[in-house]
Amino acid sequence: MATFIDMPKLSDTMTVGTVANWLKNEGDAIESGDVIAEIETDKATMELEAFEDGILLKQIAKAGDQVAIGAPIAAIGEEGEEVEVPDAAAAPAAAAPAAAGEEAPAEAAAPAASSSTSPSSPASTPSSDSRIKASPLAKKLAKAEGIDLAGIIGSGPNGRIVKQDVIDAKSGGAAAPVAAPAPVAAAPVTLPGLAIAEDADLPVSTMRGVIATRLVESKVNAPHFYLQIEVNAANLLATRAKINADLANVPAEHGGGIKLTVNDFILKASAEALRRVPTMNRAWQGNTIRQNGSVNLAFGVAIEDGLLTPVIRNAESKTLKQIAIEAKELIGKARNKKLSPAEMSDSTFTVTNLGMYGISSFYGIINTPNAGILSVGATQTKPIVNEAGEIVPGQIMTIGVSCDHRAVDGAVGAEYLQALKTLLETPALSLI
Repeated sequence: MATFIDMPKLSDTMTVGTVANWLKNEGDAIESGDVIAEIETDKATMELEAFEDGILLKQIAKAGDQVAIGAPIAAIGEEGEEVEVPDAAAAPAAAAPAAAGEEAPAEAAAPAASSSTSPSSPASTPSSDSRIKASPLAKKLAKAEGIDLAGIIGSGPNGRIVKQDVIDAKSGGAAAPVAAPAPVAAAPVTLPGLAIAEDADLPVSTMRGVIATRLVESKVNAPHFYLQIEVNAANLLATRAKINADLANVPAEHGGGIKLTVNDFILKASAEALRRVPTMNRAWQGNTIRQNGSVNLAFGVAIEDGLLTPVIRNAESKTLKQIAIEAKELIGKARNKKLSPAEMSDSTFTVTNLGMYGISSFYGIINTPNAGILSVGATQTKPIVNEAGEIVPGQIMTIGVSCDHRAVDGAVGAEYLQALKTLLETPALSLI
């Protein structure tokens, strides 16, 4: 008798999942442990394994379908066996809400933006290795077989290369190499009024819908108030430059081989400031206010379809170097859709940084139940007055904090920013 594979619950907040891509086709032999599909949740895109042997008799949900938790998405059984699909399983779940908001998803499962392309230049053809869309299994197999993904046209959603495309390419089958580009004609003259893209109603990914819902809930339910402070980052920049210069001369096996970023210093100082002002490390819980005993520090990582927030746990007990190494690892996982839901859960405070985009100041939406989110702007050269009363150049960084007034008051937010300013302007304090 056929066995149904149901949509699994892959995170605590997941109510529906999207079949991002099928890695096995109907009729394929399946062994226990085989990855048969990629499932997009509200937090990440994760691989779905089969737990018994058989034949993939039917793909009940198609790629792109949203399916409720526990509803069947496929059937496995013996070859030739007929499958009766329950009526309730025939229709995909309703699309995720498209409320306004901002925060997370996995890069490969995000819908591609509509763009104007000519028939002779397929939209699915990647223009460089860095923009090739391929499943993790396809990339792994291509690397093992020495196959150039740039020569494969993907059959997955939005031209994504899947494992079968690589197998076909190896055997000289259906996947065809990319044709050589035609001679480039002279660029057309751009006239006023030409559209920047085709009009289109883009589907909302599962994760994008959850992001929108959560941020609307945060703005509606958590009474935000905002504080801002200016930091002279000259000492921080000088300290970072000196440490990086020294590390460049140290072999990796002796602790070198890394390069600290400004954001690493900010993460370390943010955690240390919470040690000094623990009342900022709280969460509103309705009838109680949770005082968190350790700092689980979330930080924003921008990807194609939004923002992921991996978490550095017990950040207050980690050195600057440990935080830098862990942050780099988490950023790599985020950009390669390898973060697990556990690596994005249970944060107590969040840091978001748009300084690399030249944004001077901004305020983030609180990542509830956190009591606050720190917003870091770009460092800019501005005139300042030194202790001698002289006007001199300064390296000014503007930092803001959005606070949940249910859990903390203005004085707490102000004390936290003062502690953070002290730590950033005297970075050696974070090294103690």
